[in-house]
Amino acid sequence: MSPARFEELVGESLDLVPPRFAEAMDNVVILVEPRNEEDPTLLGLYHGVALTERGYDYGGALPDRIFLYREAILDICETEQDVVDEVAVTVVHEIAHHFGIDDHTLHELGWG
Repeated sequence: MSPARFEELVGESLDLVPPRFAEAMDNVVILVEPRNEEDPTLLGLYHGVALTERGYDYGGALPDRIFLYREAILDICETEQDVVDEVAVTVVHEIAHHFGIDDHTLHELGWG
């Protein structure tokens, strides 16, 4: 699958993110990278300051970033619909980190 087609599918996936999550995201950008160099099986990664960690002095910061790793996602998906579904789950998982929800809690909620 071409990188351009993958990004189109990411757009479709973002439409599946619950509106209340999407509306509550503050200062976040979603980026697509080929693969995470440290962990090639990683599907996504949140890098930023969670809302629960932002204090009075938070301001003027660069956007938090949610990385989606195209090649790792494609490694586990067989169809374009699989890509859409997996990206949606991965984005929700990473948005949860933006809201300060850790991996343990995500697993308890069934999003691990």
